[in-house]
Amino acid sequence: MSITYGARELEAGSLRRTHPPETLGFSSTEEVPPVEGPVGQNRAAEAIGFGLESRMAGYNVFVTGPVGVGKRTALEAQLHKQARDRPSPGDWVYLHDFHEPRRPIAVALPSGQGEQLVGDMRRLLEDARRELAAAFESDMYSRRQRELTEPIEREQEAALTELRERAQANAIALELTPTGVMTVPLRGGQPITPADFAGLPEPVRNRYQAAIEDLGPPIEAFLAGMRGRQREARSRLRALEHEVALFAVGHLIDELKERYAGCDKLTGWLTSVQEDVIENLAQFRAQAVGDAPEASSSLAQAFLGGAERALARYEVNVLVAHDTNGGAPVIAESNPTYANLFGRIEHQGMLGGGFVTDHRMLRPGAVHRANGGYLLLPAAEVLAQPPVWLKLKEVLRTGQIRLENLAEQYALFPTATLAPEPIELDLKVVLVGSPLLYELAYALDEDVRKLFRVKAEFDWRVTWDETAAAGYASFLSSQVGSAGLLHFDAGAVARVIEHGGRLAESQDWLSTRFVEIAGLAAEASHWAARESSKLVRAEHVERAIEQKVRRSDLIERHLQEMVRDGTLLLDFDGERIGQINGLSVLELGDYSFGRPVRITASAGAGRGALVSIEREAELSGHIHDKGFLTLTGYLRGRYGGERRIALAANLTFEQSYDQIDGDSAASAELYALLSELAEAPLRQDVAVTGSINQHGELQAIGGVNEKIEGFHRACSLRGLTGTQGVIIPEANVRHLMLSAEVVDSVRAGRFHVWSARTVEEGIELLTGIPAGERGPDVQFPDGTLHARVEERLERWARMTEEQNLAAG
Repeated sequence: MSITYGARELEAGSLRRTHPPETLGFSSTEEVPPVEGPVGQNRAAEAIGFGLESRMAGYNVFVTGPVGVGKRTALEAQLHKQARDRPSPGDWVYLHDFHEPRRPIAVALPSGQGEQLVGDMRRLLEDARRELAAAFESDMYSRRQRELTEPIEREQEAALTELRERAQANAIALELTPTGVMTVPLRGGQPITPADFAGLPEPVRNRYQAAIEDLGPPIEAFLAGMRGRQREARSRLRALEHEVALFAVGHLIDELKERYAGCDKLTGWLTSVQEDVIENLAQFRAQAVGDAPEASSSLAQAFLGGAERALARYEVNVLVAHDTNGGAPVIAESNPTYANLFGRIEHQGMLGGGFVTDHRMLRPGAVHRANGGYLLLPAAEVLAQPPVWLKLKEVLRTGQIRLENLAEQYALFPTATLAPEPIELDLKVVLVGSPLLYELAYALDEDVRKLFRVKAEFDWRVTWDETAAAGYASFLSSQVGSAGLLHFDAGAVARVIEHGGRLAESQDWLSTRFVEIAGLAAEASHWAARESSKLVRAEHVERAIEQKVRRSDLIERHLQEMVRDGTLLLDFDGERIGQINGLSVLELGDYSFGRPVRITASAGAGRGALVSIEREAELSGHIHDKGFLTLTGYLRGRYGGERRIALAANLTFEQSYDQIDGDSAASAELYALLSELAEAPLRQDVAVTGSINQHGELQAIGGVNEKIEGFHRACSLRGLTGTQGVIIPEANVRHLMLSAEVVDSVRAGRFHVWSARTVEEGIELLTGIPAGERGPDVQFPDGTLHARVEERLERWARMTEEQNLAAG
């Protein structure tokens, strides 16, 4: 046999928990050190710490939690703390590849050496120009040139003299032209014009022609020898130039190689620089020192000549640079577009048309800047961009980042562009998102469980104890410093702590939604400053709370006016059959409030149909429908027995035209139906709320404080009678953090709050009739409410059977 307890009236002291200021141990936040790390998030901090410390692949972190609990702030603080203990990751530079110009070389250097290399290469070019100009303008170079060319020139002159003498013997002159050797007939030592030649006797002309033909082979031999000697001269001059150039710049390159001896990749590139300089001496010799135009702007660069652009291949592009003592980088990218995360290849328009690019136009993304450290990203924004999400997974899987433009991957006709060498990554990625987003990503993308193996959950509440209270005080102290607020006295801190309990809807827990606490602190400081107060006091916190409500409660006030003038039909005294005051909560973004709503029931004989008008009108949500079906289960279990319940009943929320959801009205609907069936009037001065199960036990609901306060305000508009109140589930008692106005009304006996464990406890209070329990004879005692309900249902069942017999 079950035991029924009567509804318990709650004392004023149990309706709200207060925090005595004297227990805080300080007079103001001036004595409190600022907070270090998140308040009450030890589980999350431990998980994050494990993820950040783990060096195993795939142990990136996915942080979840409600909005406003300070996830991002706490994360950044923990990341920076972790980063301080790690070494700086060094610099990354991109260099021109002399063998594959489309594939710039990525080189890792110790911290600070990237910019140092830029300066070294700039000085190398300046010194190389100066040294080369001096070397090629020196007397020694001129003398060596002459030493190399004069023998060849003498040999050439001797061969030409010999050929001319042979031709002269046959009255033929030779002229050396750019196109070869020209033969000219002579008469009397003078050239014969074409006209005179044509007038010569034919035997004379034939003799000249034969002499010229005889000179053909010697001329060809001479020309071949001349070309060979010219090639030899150029070869000797080129070798001389290389020798002089190597002498002029070799020591400069060697100095750099020695300076960067620890980087084989860079010293190898410097060797290629030396070879390229020697092979392209003309580009250096064409400009004297200081003659090169400065390319300080994109427009200036567009005017640069080909030679100057060619010299740009020796420049160094410092992609990422870090301070030597800066620790590991922490990058928080709030706009994670493809280019912002993974970098881009820029192109420069030329005046003649078209676009050009080179290794200097490679730009880093957040992934490059965070390499060797930590990257913090908003999960929703990343997952909303499929190319970004796919690229991020590729980066984490391969441990490399390739610079490429997104548009080029989807171009209809691929264009020639750079394919930079990938950069090796040592990166820890932290995604921040909602719990629902994590669940969806985990379920729909198997890579999430491989790449984000550490889940860190931020809680929305923390146990209300001395530690949490001290955390609140430290948080307020940090807000004073960071936001320039006035300090809070102990009373103000205690009032903020109590407000944290109200946000958590608990006497045992405090809210960790510190974005709300920070806003309250700022507004309280404002009101204190307006009064020229040196400290924020409890009344300033109270005023900040009241003013925030006032800025958002317009709809509530309009509804209150409708209650006062009778537009909304509600009774706050007397008794009615099949009618009760239920309680609902309206949520308006940043503000929610409770209000009473009339629930009515009508019933008659039928075939067991129980109808929710809201459900039929498609104005109810799934949770409300579940609660309504649970009500049906209660009726069948309580009264069904071995026969069908011959019932047809309708239930509705009167004057309700919006979508409703939740099961907190299930008890009110059941009370109204039981009242209709038992023909037992219900008190209209008592509102009820609570979910039920099929055994009639009352279950906790949300928004209990708003509901009680909403009914209290409605009763106050019509006038408090001293009998009005609210019945709530016993499980909700520890969630009460009611306003001082309601607590004062209860203390003065003008308003009441009862708790009940079962439907029976509630119905007894509402009707004044014992609910009744089945005895040994399986019958309810006469006169009890359950007996009256069962008697009426049996009467309807007999009526239905008689009608069926008459019809059959």
